[in-house]
Amino acid sequence: MAILRIYNSLKAIAQHEFADVVVRTQILTLPTGDPLKLRLEIADGSLLDVFISVSGRYAYHWERRLIAKGDLYRHDNAPHQRWSYVTTFPKHFHDGNETNVTDSHLSDNPEQAIRQFLEFARQKLVKEAEGV
Repeated sequence: MAILRIYNSLKAIAQHEFADVVVRTQILTLPTGDPLKLRLEIADGSLLDVFISVSGRYAYHWERRLIAKGDLYRHDNAPHQRWSYVTTFPKHFHDGNETNVTDSHLSDNPEQAIRQFLEFARQKLVKEAEGV
């Protein structure tokens, strides 16, 4: 299946290019065995999930609400009308929480997108470690 190939490619990128950020990777599946999402465990104890559908919908979601930081970051292209003011609509970025929504310039290419998003996570972790 095409989605499984994409998830395997993204998993390899995460493992090999972002080993300082990603501590564990897993492709989660539905009871049917079909791939549901790619889950990445991040060095700070948070989770980053990647959802890609055959219809072209996607979400790159970094969930940090379960750790002390309490924030979240998500690029997605769900056409929610409440975000229609965003110039890149339906693409949009949840920056720190669900309601702070801005433009998303994440690549439409999954391999480039995972690199962009993991680089964003890497830089955020570096700044936090430096106390910035």
